[in-house]
Amino acid sequence: MDHALGSSPARIEDERLITGRGRFTDDIGRARELYMTVVRSPHAHARIRSIDVEAALAAAGVVAVAMAADLREAGIRGHDVFVKHPRPNGEAMFVPERLALAEGTVRFVGDPVAAVFAETRGAARDAADLCQIDYEPLPAVTDVADAIIDGAPNLWEAAPGNRAFEVERGNGAAVDAAIAHAATVVASDMRISRVTALPLEPRAAIAEWDQAEQRFTLTCGTHTPHQGREALARIFGLGMDRIRVVSPDLGGSFGMREGAYPEYVAAMWGARALGRPVRFVADRSESMAGDYHGRDNLARVELALDAEGSFTGLRVRTLAGMGAYLSLGGSLVPVAHVGGLSGVYRTPAIHTRVTGVYANTSPTAPYRGAGRPEAIYALERIIDIAAARTGMDRVELRRRNLIPAAMMPWATGFLYTYDSGDFAANMDKALAEADWAGFAERRDDAAARGLLRGIGLANSIEPSGGGLVDKPFGEGAEIRFSADGRATVLLGTKSHGQGHETLVAQLMAHRFALSPDKVRVVSGDTDLMPNGTGSFASRTTAAASTALMESADRILRKASRIAAHQLEAAPDDVEFCDGRFVVAGTDRSVTLAQVCAVAHDHFRLPPGEDMGLRAEAFVHAAKGTFPTGCHVCEVEVDPETGETTILRYLIVDDVGRVLHPGLVAAQLHGGIAQGLGQAMMEEIRYDEGGQLLSGSLMDYALPRANDLPMFETFSNPTETRANPLGVKGVGEAGTVGALPAFANAIMDALSVHGIDHLDMPLTPQRIWAAIHAARSGA
Repeated sequence: MDHALGSSPARIEDERLITGRGRFTDDIGRARELYMTVVRSPHAHARIRSIDVEAALAAAGVVAVAMAADLREAGIRGHDVFVKHPRPNGEAMFVPERLALAEGTVRFVGDPVAAVFAETRGAARDAADLCQIDYEPLPAVTDVADAIIDGAPNLWEAAPGNRAFEVERGNGAAVDAAIAHAATVVASDMRISRVTALPLEPRAAIAEWDQAEQRFTLTCGTHTPHQGREALARIFGLGMDRIRVVSPDLGGSFGMREGAYPEYVAAMWGARALGRPVRFVADRSESMAGDYHGRDNLARVELALDAEGSFTGLRVRTLAGMGAYLSLGGSLVPVAHVGGLSGVYRTPAIHTRVTGVYANTSPTAPYRGAGRPEAIYALERIIDIAAARTGMDRVELRRRNLIPAAMMPWATGFLYTYDSGDFAANMDKALAEADWAGFAERRDDAAARGLLRGIGLANSIEPSGGGLVDKPFGEGAEIRFSADGRATVLLGTKSHGQGHETLVAQLMAHRFALSPDKVRVVSGDTDLMPNGTGSFASRTTAAASTALMESADRILRKASRIAAHQLEAAPDDVEFCDGRFVVAGTDRSVTLAQVCAVAHDHFRLPPGEDMGLRAEAFVHAAKGTFPTGCHVCEVEVDPETGETTILRYLIVDDVGRVLHPGLVAAQLHGGIAQGLGQAMMEEIRYDEGGQLLSGSLMDYALPRANDLPMFETFSNPTETRANPLGVKGVGEAGTVGALPAFANAIMDALSVHGIDHLDMPLTPQRIWAAIHAARSGA
């Protein structure tokens, strides 16, 4: 099959994964291993008066029970965070120390309190039930708005008012002036619900301690093994060379799988203290409570417009739920991507203030989009609200404010500079493909059947690459050729469903004319690939491919010298093409495989050359990329039940140069599905006392196949100059636009009742209640 860039060869990894030959954490066995079960808090907030584990220790098969004091005695401490923002008074941010097992106080339902180690999983679980913990319940608060009210229960003495940090970006004075002089100002409060990632494979870990080397090996599914290694080294007070993190096949992540979860730390304590490997596997219920959650924002959004409908100012005030503690990347999420509030529009003045808020909930962490969907949702919803309240056409309002392609590169004046993109063309193509002009007729047909029909659009743009503004994280890749011409590629990124093996084989075919069966891909092992960053922020194709191409260039320079020696020619006269090194202007050549053989033969190797043919590169991109697109969603609503049917969903995307259209479409489909899931039905909910109401899949709704249409994807690429391949990110692009596109479609359907905004999730009950209230005049 053709493996040229731009083609869609079959995914290499799929045969292994769909035939049961994948190797996930819980598939891996270790001799003499122990099983660990975690005892979790049933309270949202409580002091621990005492813990009695005598009965548990006496139970059959139990080897040990660990508590916070045991971890302290072993010198274990809490993790740090990636980014520290200032507090409202300007002081340094307070980072609560989260020991792997709660110390003195529990602060959310599911907070780990003790760990039981036993010979079997059943014995560990039975013994966990025998642990007697005396709690003194304390008042709890779970809503971000309630948490900052005077008199609300305070989680941390060092964080008064439950405020973790407060960050401002943009020109506040300019926005104040724009609002004061605007012809129209529209405002709305918007809640972006708390959700959970729910990867198909629950979290699992195997911890091992090598007494001879004084070294840990942690096997766990994580998309950032190198960041996990760094965090664990700090937690245990060890050098990073004393921590090995191995991530085998990984059943989804979506940002949630950091490599230093409390349960992993407890398992590592057990492995070292007990001298045996320790296995931990979360069940779905404890995953719902203990996994890091995503989103949980409440925003006040204000848009100022002049008399012609041009945007003159945007102000956003966000309360961002951090949970009871900070995850490694929790404080990064609500701030790092606020530049997305510019969208694809020419808004001269933007200002935002983000307040991180502690509450008695599980910590939040990056979740597919990590701040980008929140920004685009706020912007695209307020534009539709402005159109409805001013009577302007929502498409023309957007068109009036779009950044023209001819003005690229465009400095937004609010953190970002876009280097490429044709936003008007994206929108025009999406409107044409959706038959936007024919919608009125379709709406009338639905009305004749007693249904409400709506159509919505959203223009999306997002930074991809990870890191802070104009400082993307670097990434590593290494290529090793064996004597027979086969290649092993080592990546610092980690696939969790994206198709990295397929993409790497395609790039190796492009650069070296190698067939896929001659390429082996290795990732997720900090010993084998010591330098890496990970897979997140839609970054792998741009970041890892750039490092891979740099490694390839370094190999070809050395290989050309070896080939020149073989051909008795000057290195500058040797060219590489279609897998052969050719002396320019002649028919004299050698194959790459022949060069590899010489590179591994010290008798034939040219003087001064090192043995072997390998190269490693760790590359920092000059800047990130900005994938963009236009989403259109069309729905029907039954006003008697609130039931919604998504009739069509399409996206015109610009992800730069498209290397593998099939992988791009798959990422878009998955991202759209997750965005629609949140907008339609998903929500982590707690009651007033902090009890988790959506603690199982009986209570937490996920979209099923019959809830979604077949998504239609169309490409309108503009290549970026930010990397050699001209590619942009794609992994989160579907999610970024899906939330507002669906919400805008629902609000369009409900506009006949004068409804212009409802908070997500837009469930049948919420829609029906709004229609009922509008009809009754409530």
